[in-house]
Amino acid sequence: MRLLFVFAKNNFMLKGMKVSMLLLAVVGNLAWSFSARANLTGNLTVEIDGLKNKQGQVCASIFANSKGFPNQRDRVIQKQCTNITEIPVKLTFENLKAGSYAVAVMHDQNKDLVLNRNSLGMPTEGFGFSKNPEVSTRAPKFGDAAIVLAGPNTEIKINLKYF
Repeated sequence: MRLLFVFAKNNFMLKGMKVSMLLLAVVGNLAWSFSARANLTGNLTVEIDGLKNKQGQVCASIFANSKGFPNQRDRVIQKQCTNITEIPVKLTFENLKAGSYAVAVMHDQNKDLVLNRNSLGMPTEGFGFSKNPEVSTRAPKFGDAAIVLAGPNTEIKINLKYF
């Protein structure tokens, strides 16, 4: 009887150890998967359409949060400007970490790197934002323009507006 009890006890411990090993493997795999996703980098391709001419350049700035969006240059995480050779214009930003971003674009017709405005404060050059939010009297908030980069290649389209 005592032999049977020792056998049952050892068998139970062995099964418990197998379950523990299985749980350890699953938890370890989940932790590795989460870590791999947290370190994911991807590319964001921005197609810019609606340009009224090929004069000057197009500049796009990427922001990772609401601080400084859409016009504080010191808060930009990546920026690109390119001469306009064909419409639409495509820009690709590489090695962005997975997360939320908002993109601000301008048609810099005179290549001064500033969105020029008239005496009333209205932009005299084209502009646009990711997700193409409605713009009336003020620039959109970060949340209105935020897109999610979660894979190796994300593509968005921005239509420029002119006043």
